[in-house]
Amino acid sequence: MPQLQRTLTLSSVIAIVIGGVIGSGIFMKPAVMMAQLGSPLLLITVWIVAGLIVLCGALTNAEAATMFPETGGQYVFFQKMYGNAFAFLYGWSAFAVFNTAGNASIAYVCSTYADYFLHLPKVDLQTELSIKLHIPFIGTIYPLHDLGVKLLTVLLICIFTFINMRSVQLGAGIQRLLTALKIVAIFLLILGVFTSGKIEPDHLFTSLPNAPTGWAFVMAFMAATAGAFWAYDGWNNIGFIAGEIKQPQQIIPKSLLFGLIVCIVTYVLINLAFIYVLPADAIAASNFIAADAASAIWGPTGAALIVLLVVASTLGTTNSNVLATARVTFVMGEESRWFKAAQKVHPKFQTPANALLFNAVWTILLIFSGSFDMLTDMLIFVSWLFYGMSALGVFILRYKMKEVDRPYKVWGYPFVPAIFVLFTAFFLVSTVYNDVLNYSSGTSAVINSLFGLLIVAAGVPVYLLSKRKRKVQQ
Repeated sequence: MPQLQRTLTLSSVIAIVIGGVIGSGIFMKPAVMMAQLGSPLLLITVWIVAGLIVLCGALTNAEAATMFPETGGQYVFFQKMYGNAFAFLYGWSAFAVFNTAGNASIAYVCSTYADYFLHLPKVDLQTELSIKLHIPFIGTIYPLHDLGVKLLTVLLICIFTFINMRSVQLGAGIQRLLTALKIVAIFLLILGVFTSGKIEPDHLFTSLPNAPTGWAFVMAFMAATAGAFWAYDGWNNIGFIAGEIKQPQQIIPKSLLFGLIVCIVTYVLINLAFIYVLPADAIAASNFIAADAASAIWGPTGAALIVLLVVASTLGTTNSNVLATARVTFVMGEESRWFKAAQKVHPKFQTPANALLFNAVWTILLIFSGSFDMLTDMLIFVSWLFYGMSALGVFILRYKMKEVDRPYKVWGYPFVPAIFVLFTAFFLVSTVYNDVLNYSSGTSAVINSLFGLLIVAAGVPVYLLSKRKRKVQQ
């Protein structure tokens, strides 16, 4: 199998973790989560709980990542845990759903906030609704919805694909710069809010009058947690690039632990900043929560500066994800003849250029397939299905490969992995239930979790046909 070079240092990997996580979610999801929960205090609780659950999963996956520090991340882990067929299904799902949809959704947010300045063209509503694709038992998608935003999103994907085709080090260098700018700008926002003299601490304890109770509260909590999970997603990017990290056994656990702690603290502080400036009903109704919070303190100029911050933040995350996620597509060429071309390393630039191109083309198709919320809900459900299987696989590896050296062992085994697996199972079941309920009540046009599973299931005949073709060639 062709090999990529180990050139990524600790600072680059930490930048990829933080840059891959802190992006668009923190600027898009708090409003939706507040509307679901109806309580600022519960909103902060969800961010902390979700962050700790993600940290459990990341540290669990780090054990497998340090055992097999190879390009492709969970694809390689699943080969060892469950065999080639399951690994291919993961690789297919990564390519068809969560990696590419993740790239699309993050770039989508960047374009949405850029529209604050650009006033991108829109298609007439009647034309939007007339051009549609209905999928039986799943729902209806509208490819022309927010056309101007989608076209800018496509341009961003193309630009970062080109950059990362040219050089791994160039992509990593841009990532370090964008991550540094992002963190500095976010903490300047937080500092500005807390020192403005215009904060209202009582907002934290003032809930909406229609806050859910009973079983509705449980469903609302899990739905809000899904939003937080999307904002924390991206931590597994370093597994994809493990084959390009210097001293991966030491760097992977350190970068995950340090990077995610920075992300949790940042998310809690920035949500507190939003809450102290805006009441719960204003947060729940906001389309540009960061801009609205800044506007309340500094006026229109402050709002414009915050929009620039969001654009810069999501640019960094888009670059990080484009760089990392193509590595899964790259390793799929080993198992599938249909993806064989993706396994080629560019002879001059030493990058997985074909894999980057494959991802870009499919990402563009997903951009036109649906809205921001549809993409994020679909990718979170499918990605967490595989996160849970990856954590469960650590138990399998402990049984199957007792004698294999483990440079890092997950702290708190078996409790930390078990907590993650059980929470993931409950999250997946409640998500399907919620999606079906929302579709039945007419509040959602698509059953997002089932749409994601449908695309995953399409990988089964792809694998079988690819395997048959390989046998015929042999």
